[in-house]
Amino acid sequence: MDRLLTEIETRRAALVSCTQDLIQIPTLNPPGRRYRDICDWVGHRMGAQGWQVQMVRAEGAPGDSDRYPRWNVICRLEGSRPGECVHFNSHHDVVAVGHGWTKDPFGAEHSDGRVWGRGACDMKGGLATSIVAAEAFVALRPDFAGAIEISATADEESGGFGGVAYLAQKGFFDPARVQHVIIPEPLNKDRICLGHRGVWWAEIETNGRIAHGSMPFLGDCAVRHMGAVLDEMEATLFPLLAGKRTEMPVVPDGAKQSTLNINAIHGGEPVQDADYTGLPSACVPDRCTLTIDRRFLIEEDIADVKREVTQMMERIREKRPDFRYEIRDLFEVQPSMTSEDAPVVRTVEAAIREVMGKSAEFVVSPGTYDQKHIDRIGRLKNCIAYGPGILDLAHQPDEWIGVDDMMDAGKVMALTLAKLLT
Repeated sequence: MDRLLTEIETRRAALVSCTQDLIQIPTLNPPGRRYRDICDWVGHRMGAQGWQVQMVRAEGAPGDSDRYPRWNVICRLEGSRPGECVHFNSHHDVVAVGHGWTKDPFGAEHSDGRVWGRGACDMKGGLATSIVAAEAFVALRPDFAGAIEISATADEESGGFGGVAYLAQKGFFDPARVQHVIIPEPLNKDRICLGHRGVWWAEIETNGRIAHGSMPFLGDCAVRHMGAVLDEMEATLFPLLAGKRTEMPVVPDGAKQSTLNINAIHGGEPVQDADYTGLPSACVPDRCTLTIDRRFLIEEDIADVKREVTQMMERIREKRPDFRYEIRDLFEVQPSMTSEDAPVVRTVEAAIREVMGKSAEFVVSPGTYDQKHIDRIGRLKNCIAYGPGILDLAHQPDEWIGVDDMMDAGKVMALTLAKLLT
């Protein structure tokens, strides 16, 4: 084991360079830019070392188009004898840059022991770490048993339907093909993430009647109806959710309760193009739409989650004349949680103890990630998230990943391979 840890240490510069190369490919989602470029980069690197490389486009998946095709790459290396397969899955897409940066978001600057850039933490640093860890392991243990897979997949930031969900539907995560999955999401190098809360996204629409703005009494303002919805949420729904607590080890502590985020609200006349210089027309809004993001606990049932919102809307209807509404499901994901006794959990826990001299902390993510598809579609339960980086830095300006953290996580990943593929 000492030789393997030393081998990782010799690859520090390679790990930094790999991370920089990945960050410098701006795989922005939406709309889905440069997906093929980053898949080609990973495929060329691994293919040159003898790995089998498959490029898979998620044709027909949400977001896939000829202009922005949803490309994924899966690299597989067979061992010298039969055994199990360990799969490292990382998403290659990154969110919008946003404002407030003092670094070049795609410059991949290496300074102060960090690599900076959009996606450094979430999660190109994790992808690079899994690549270098696998390379180091294979260099010392070319006679390993089983197989290793590394994938870089699309669209996790927008649900993963053009990435892991599509691959799971095609059998890439069939338990007969893959036995252990590690997703290098940035949840701290001494934590093992067992799963995530559930999510229900929905649109609530209030309906009114259009009329001239100078005579609003002849119409029915949908925005005012939505104001009543917001008032009722504050009075009854938010207090209800605050009282729900979970036994799941969700981090941070605030996410141990049920939560609801008002993601967007739109009512009245649509926003005009930026070059429009006229005034809005005088109309009473006849519809208003609210998008909600409801995160729920493993102790809750999705039917009850939806019923709470419907009951809230019915209470409003009893108090407001002419109140009409619709609730439209957008998507839903059940909570997922791998057992602490699962083989991949026990193995990674032992590796963390060897590398860092401490026990791993078991956590659950407040938001979903691609484990949901591996669990629900692939029917593979032996899956965790483990990777370098601090989750709070994800989607922030001046995002970064620590090189020492990547090195330690790389040692854990390499030791995990050594323990599972002997």
